[in-house]
Amino acid sequence: MSTHTMKAVRLHEFGGPEVLRYEEMPVPVPGPGEVLVRVHAVGVNPPDWYAREGMPDVPPELKPPFHLPLVPGTDVSGVVEAVAADVGSFTVGEEVVGLVAFPTALQSGAYAEYVTAPAADLARKPASVDHVQAAGLPMSGLTAWQFLIELGHDHPSPFQAAQHRPMPLGAGTTVLVNGAAGGVGHLALQLAKWKGARVIAVASGAHEAFLRELGADEFIDYTKDRPEEVARDVDLVLDSVGGPGSRRFLQTLKRGGALYPVYFGEFDDEENEKLGVTVTSTQVRSNGAQLAELGHLIEAGTVRVAIDSTFPLADARAAHERAAQGHIRGKIVLTVARDS
Repeated sequence: MSTHTMKAVRLHEFGGPEVLRYEEMPVPVPGPGEVLVRVHAVGVNPPDWYAREGMPDVPPELKPPFHLPLVPGTDVSGVVEAVAADVGSFTVGEEVVGLVAFPTALQSGAYAEYVTAPAADLARKPASVDHVQAAGLPMSGLTAWQFLIELGHDHPSPFQAAQHRPMPLGAGTTVLVNGAAGGVGHLALQLAKWKGARVIAVASGAHEAFLRELGADEFIDYTKDRPEEVARDVDLVLDSVGGPGSRRFLQTLKRGGALYPVYFGEFDDEENEKLGVTVTSTQVRSNGAQLAELGHLIEAGTVRVAIDSTFPLADARAAHERAAQGHIRGKIVLTVARDS
């Protein structure tokens, strides 16, 4: 590399997709415990556009500090370019994938040709998938894993005092996944199937064939039926949409059941207790070891990452516009082209 500058997408002010600027900036230098990754593909996730907008819906006292200009992005697949002296886990030239420094940094500079990442946040990229699919895995895959399979850390959640404990899943368990075609949803569906559960997928009708192919046992088209009126005796609802509307799923649960909203909503502890159900949430955290386990499932063909669309890094604005349209099937990914 003759020059120590790179192309990156930065925002100098908060706003719509048009604030994303493709420009030159210095290549970051890995600090202790870090790896410099030459980025090949970047996964696009909701925190990217929340940060781009300046989190307008979050009360100022809860808002994390954002320093402008900011390079968004957390999900990368690429090749190790350099390692700090104290890193023994990776060597230059290895293909890696990771959710970078989340949530300590809500955005960690992934929309760029190079990014530094804590070595502990990275896993080796599964050889059987390309960088685009690998880049779609980290945040969505780890969210599904930490909600459904194993939390894997003891950090307090911003949403609740109690620690989230995933319900054991097996052949006798019925899991309803709301927003089943999206990034988190389609991976959660596959993880629940891997554990032997019966899965009800909720999405719009266009996604039915896709979700049955991924293993959905039952499909509810929310544009035709209200899932909360159709589904009954469910053990677990993973609501990847979450928010205020999540409460309607309480009526689908059997006693002893649980509702996991990925975006926490408004709930009433007394109502939950009366129904005999648990409502619990967590915030996804970077975890290289869990990502490696997901990688093994991908290698085995048990889980696959579906790609909604790809855009060149320079067209990050168009990727954010696609995200805003909704009805996403799988993941939106940015690809980083090379002149060399």
